[in-house]
Amino acid sequence: METVNTNQIIPSILDNDFYKFTMQYAAIKQFPFAKASYIFINRGEHKYPPGFGQALQAAVDEMAKLKLTKEEKNFLSTTCPYLDPTYLDFLQGYHYDPSEIDIQQEGEELQVSIKGYWYRTILWEVPLMSLICEIYYRMTGDQRDTKEEIIANTRTKIEKYKELGITIAEFGTRRRHSYTVHQIVVETLQKYGQGSFIGTSNVHLAMKYNTKPIGTHAHEWFMFHAAKYGFKMANSMGLEHWVDTYRGDLGIALTDTYTSKVFFEQFDRKFAKLFDGVRHDSGDPVEFADLVISHYKSMNIDPLSKTIIFSDGLNPEKVERIAKHCKGKIGMSFGIGTDFTNDVGLKAMNIVIKMRQALPEGGHWTDVVKLSDEPKKHTGTPEMIELAQRLLDIPVS
Repeated sequence: METVNTNQIIPSILDNDFYKFTMQYAAIKQFPFAKASYIFINRGEHKYPPGFGQALQAAVDEMAKLKLTKEEKNFLSTTCPYLDPTYLDFLQGYHYDPSEIDIQQEGEELQVSIKGYWYRTILWEVPLMSLICEIYYRMTGDQRDTKEEIIANTRTKIEKYKELGITIAEFGTRRRHSYTVHQIVVETLQKYGQGSFIGTSNVHLAMKYNTKPIGTHAHEWFMFHAAKYGFKMANSMGLEHWVDTYRGDLGIALTDTYTSKVFFEQFDRKFAKLFDGVRHDSGDPVEFADLVISHYKSMNIDPLSKTIIFSDGLNPEKVERIAKHCKGKIGMSFGIGTDFTNDVGLKAMNIVIKMRQALPEGGHWTDVVKLSDEPKKHTGTPEMIELAQRLLDIPVS
């Protein structure tokens, strides 16, 4: 069993998905007193080796040393002009607080939870998942593909996407094999993907490889809004507050926090015209594309003026099927995660961290749920899932 060196597994405070920073900025502006808690979900039922919890805790403790550098601050200021100087000053003073994390291991089972002010704890999810993956692969000791094999595999994929005439972003931070593999992948995409590769969700690597950081918001944005405003108002209030914060920038809306059907019932002409497009993250992508195209047409909006970002478990075969269906009908782009950063000859981990409860200012701790377009991906307590389904007229599957 390999001894884990915990030093600098996460090398930068920007080694995180871009939408974590964009949501943090929005939370600071809109909900500075809100609190949140998150829970680790071991979907793949992975068994964790002895000492894993201790190694993870040591790596988390190391993260407290991370600080935004002057160079990183300048990168954000230049690349993301919609982020206020006051936010960049805040981020320069921010540090991870390990006391917000609780890590427990009993036998081969791992339990992780996060709790604190939402604007602070929002940054933990992605790097924490990255740590769990990297430490797991180090401690289990299975050999991944070589650097040369990873480069060849990544190059083959991006050249296939170039042939399809589509744009691709890399979205693989949270379930990457390791930071080293992630670097190899982004460097390869940048080298061979001209005309197709448009950026990465990882802000640190976007800066390192001179590409664009990509992302808007995630499910937790709408999950919090349900805790504050109720399930029926969650989508519309979430969209309103996003527009209030970004005034037209970052205009891709996530659709499936409470199923896409419910989302599009509230995605009226105002939102349909204001937002540049939508992101698909669960359910059949072709059926989703047809739903979106029909929705835009019903409002006399040309679907070709809008974009769908597909981001659900993509691989070359799935991307080709989607691209052929959507070509000439609607704009499209693809965010590819694990198939880039953890296609290294080992089984990719199936883990998530989701918001569990939210505490809006003046409210009380409230359980939150996500009702995916795939029922097996629902998260939350059975009682709250049932309540949300009843209130939103979602059939129980």
